[in-house]
Amino acid sequence: MKPASSLLNTLRGFLIGTAEVIPGVSGGTIALIVGVYETIISGISDFGSALGYLVRGKITQALASFKKIRFAALLPILFGMLVALFAAAAVLEPLIESEPAVVRAGFAGLLIASFYVPARMIRESFSVTSGLAILAGAAIAFWLTSLPNAGITEPGWWQIVLFAAVAVCALVLPGVSGSFFLLAVGMYAPTIAAVNDRDLSYLGLFIAGAIAGLLVFARAVQWFLHNQRVLTLSLMLGLMIGSLRALWPWQSADREMLPLSDPVLPLVALIIGFLIVLVTIIAERYIRARPNQ
Repeated sequence: MKPASSLLNTLRGFLIGTAEVIPGVSGGTIALIVGVYETIISGISDFGSALGYLVRGKITQALASFKKIRFAALLPILFGMLVALFAAAAVLEPLIESEPAVVRAGFAGLLIASFYVPARMIRESFSVTSGLAILAGAAIAFWLTSLPNAGITEPGWWQIVLFAAVAVCALVLPGVSGSFFLLAVGMYAPTIAAVNDRDLSYLGLFIAGAIAGLLVFARAVQWFLHNQRVLTLSLMLGLMIGSLRALWPWQSADREMLPLSDPVLPLVALIIGFLIVLVTIIAERYIRARPNQ
């Protein structure tokens, strides 16, 4: 792979990793925007197949599955994600505490602009069923993001593994925010703190749970995309729309919606977030349109 392509994939990974740290924004959504979603899903699925063959002693089939993985694309993406996770955690932890309304508004702008991605993919095959799937997804996400915060001050090892496995859905299911799920169950603060404090025991358990979750959910999502593509993307779009409830700038710690106040900075942040994704989409389309890419 050309150095320019590796650098671009590292940047894509950085954007995905940053999204993974932001409550209300899905890493899978960003992966869709930057055009590497199916590459990641296929790689995870092939890796899971290879491991399954190895466990059963089928070496030839395992090697064949490993050869299908696009390591030249996936390794730079993974590197960019790791860099972003540590960098974004260090920046966002104090920023979310000091300017929560502005940060949520910026995240909302990112999410609103990203509606275009799944909507573009289903527009030619839109039907009544698609519309119902969008409404169902929006209702589910709105309900989930309306739940009050839970509180876990000292999570046990099984909680870390279990919640990491569920939260990693954000990478394979656009519209679902893994960070928001962690926030909902009270695991966001201890996880961000573990990243910033380099707590290797916590992070090791979290990574183990995330890998297990990826191997399970990636294969399921890939099956649905292959067999029920439009319906799956419609549900994803609905989840994205409903999750805007989590990003209303003015809300209490228990997610009670508060009246609008001092809207200037949040509005500016929303516009900036919207433009960031818009520019990313335009750049991605330009890059794809270039020959020999």
